[in-house]
Amino acid sequence: MLDLLVIAPHPDDGELGCGGTLARAKAEGLSTGILDLTRGEMGSKGTPEERQREVAEASRILGLDYRGNLQLPDGGLADIPEQRLLLAGA
Repeated sequence: MLDLLVIAPHPDDGELGCGGTLARAKAEGLSTGILDLTRGEMGSKGTPEERQREVAEASRILGLDYRGNLQLPDGGLADIPEQRLLLAGA
């Protein structure tokens, strides 16, 4: 169980959009995490492998208690039962 979970479509979106909030929550003693929906494989800057290294470093810096990735298809997120079930399970 986390106090604060950010759900982001791509690796680095959670940090860029909510990094300050995550850092402050952690500093206040809350448990924090980010769940990425995709690996960002369609991104024009960097490879999924480079993103994974960045994710690990950002998670360390922010002191996240949890970091997950559903590995849904980048560019293929849809409101369909299979993807909803994966997200709900996470």
